[in-house]
Amino acid sequence: MARPDKAAAVAELTDKFRSSNAAMLTEYRGLTVAQLKTLRRSLGENAQYAVVKNTLTKIAANEAGISTLDDLFAGPTAVAFVTGDPVESAKSLRDFAKDNPNLIIKGGVLDGKALTADEIKKLADLESREVLLAKVAGGIKASMAKAAATFQAPLTEFVRTADALRAKVEQGGAGTPAPAEAEVAE
Repeated sequence: MARPDKAAAVAELTDKFRSSNAAMLTEYRGLTVAQLKTLRRSLGENAQYAVVKNTLTKIAANEAGISTLDDLFAGPTAVAFVTGDPVESAKSLRDFAKDNPNLIIKGGVLDGKALTADEIKKLADLESREVLLAKVAGGIKASMAKAAATFQAPLTEFVRTADALRAKVEQGGAGTPAPAEAEVAE
């Protein structure tokens, strides 16, 4: 029978896995407490970095329906549970690992899909969600402006032609009978 404190820890970790958009596993061997504190701050409010026990975390991940992380639970492990933009958290981990080579990104999971350490680093190379959305909106706006210009060009040409014809008719242009003359001729 499991001890109540271990069961509570598994339940808490299971809840974190289920409520997170992503979970990124790292090895923190050789980092000081001060460095871990700095890492937690760099992850911001949208991620929670927790040093975990491998066996309990493995059980919690399996209970949450994530079995793809089993091989990563070796050595000292900490998990960044991400509830916000996973790109920002991946960037924070990557940047911290550059400055502190003792931090090793092992892998993780994003929306139920397993990620390797290289995939997390590629995720870190993406622009933030806000920047990507702004680019999409700018592209849509440019496409709409281009479409409006495309539709406006024939209309402008039609108006120009109609004005030219009206001017010819008003001047009694060549080959175009005036409206009164057309009725008399019939």
